[in-house]
Amino acid sequence: MERRSFLKKAAAGVAAGTVAAPAIAQSQPTVNWRMAASWPKSLDTLYGGAELICKRVAAATGGKFNIKLFAAGEIVGGLQVLDAVQNGTVECGHTAAYYYFGKDQTFAFGTAIPFGLNARQQYAWYYHAGGLELMRDFYKEYNVVNILAGNTGAQMGGWFRKPIKSVADLKGLKFRIGGTGGTVLTRLGVVPQQIAGGDIYPALEKGTIDAAEWVGPYDDEKLGFYKVAKHYYYPGWWEGGPSTECLIGTKAWESLTKEYQAILEAACAEAYIWMLAKYDALNPPALKRLLANGVQLAPFPNEVMAACYKASEENYEEVAVKNAKFRKVWEPWKKFRAEQVQWFSIAEGRFDSFMVGTQRSAQRAQGKKG
Repeated sequence: MERRSFLKKAAAGVAAGTVAAPAIAQSQPTVNWRMAASWPKSLDTLYGGAELICKRVAAATGGKFNIKLFAAGEIVGGLQVLDAVQNGTVECGHTAAYYYFGKDQTFAFGTAIPFGLNARQQYAWYYHAGGLELMRDFYKEYNVVNILAGNTGAQMGGWFRKPIKSVADLKGLKFRIGGTGGTVLTRLGVVPQQIAGGDIYPALEKGTIDAAEWVGPYDDEKLGFYKVAKHYYYPGWWEGGPSTECLIGTKAWESLTKEYQAILEAACAEAYIWMLAKYDALNPPALKRLLANGVQLAPFPNEVMAACYKASEENYEEVAVKNAKFRKVWEPWKKFRAEQVQWFSIAEGRFDSFMVGTQRSAQRAQGKKG
């Protein structure tokens, strides 16, 4: 009898839960937003990250919270997403914060700064070392709430019409580069150009620019840069682990229920991992295809890297003196970077260097057998 009674109660509990779930969903308001992205639809990993957020939010709310996504140029240009969110043209946007460093160099911490953090370190800084609080405080002035919503991993150094063998080769170079990387390179004679993704190829093809960087092999292949510039350099020292963000108007954010806010944050967190994983999976085969098409792959010379690092650190210190907002983020961020570099050199660095050496030895041995 006791067993039967228990089973009846358990069944009743399941039935109650079945009824309760839709009731909870029905208690939430219907919300319809628009999201402007900085990416063309052809870039299925960057744009795809924004799509994933919209799909996850709708699925988790039973279609009650809907975000309609618009590609670059459909509502505003790829570099105007922040303004569109700030002005209330759209409720939210998916973009790279360093596009807006011209307003204030502090924005760049939301994406990446030269010789900065890798993808894991960026996430660690935001969510376990005070980065989110610092950046949220900075964004308040722009009536925007920010959430990390993607990461490409360490990027490539870009496509050049002519080889870069020394610092002298940088002088006068018209280079499409986003964020503070351009500010640093200006010190070495480069003429930086900030151009949205969909507009880079025509500029490179026509010779309006001499070189361009975007993300990495998978996206770069899609954009066709290898057809007009054969010298492909690495690494993109200005983007060691650049994150994208979901920017939300403060008024729109505060209008959401706590449940909807939590769902949106969870969707953005998934997009961060999803984007990074997709690039990690698709970049290697894309690089092989590019090399098969005659691309000449090469690392930046140590002389160039050292000069760029020196120029970067000098730039930060100068900006920190003049810009209190930048300094407020820079000082704790710099301490965090130093600790992370030391830690990664012990664990990740040693492991990675051993694996690289082992794989190269195996490849050489295989080549001799063949």
